[in-house]
Amino acid sequence: MIEVGVSHINGFSPIVSTHVQVLILGSMPSDASLIANQYYGHSRNAFWPIMCTLFGVHPASYNQRVELLIKNNIAVWDVLQSCSRLGSLDSKINPESIIVNNFIDFFTVYKKIKQVFFNGKLAEKVYQKRVLPYLSPHFSYLEYYCLPSTSPAYAALSFNQKLEAWKAIKQSVVK
Repeated sequence: MIEVGVSHINGFSPIVSTHVQVLILGSMPSDASLIANQYYGHSRNAFWPIMCTLFGVHPASYNQRVELLIKNNIAVWDVLQSCSRLGSLDSKINPESIIVNNFIDFFTVYKKIKQVFFNGKLAEKVYQKRVLPYLSPHFSYLEYYCLPSTSPAYAALSFNQKLEAWKAIKQSVVK
């Protein structure tokens, strides 16, 4: 049964370069992000304010924020390549519609990535269930960490509490 307002959506290409060492994985871009064609495009999502605070730079444009990540050896992608969802909430994703991104090829190309940080529990859960069992032992060097979601829908923690947890990102990157 298809619900009214459910749409099939596709995620973005990764923000990545050959020298990145850390990968941040979300689940799927929100409707606001899809409309803006930007990762974490919702005005109240804490992702960009956290990244800018961590690195002490507050670029105005999206392209400058992307450059900030790349300069600091950070890649961003989503676990889901596509799915069907009603609205923007992860809880409204139809589990049967999920198609995950190709992480075998991704980690084969971007060999310097050693740590993967999940932006929220759904990204971690889907990755553990639908990606990890299919990764060869060749990728056993990867370390995984789950961070609190930067989504405005996750209000259990304040910005400062989220920022404190996300400091692990800055401690993981080597320039």
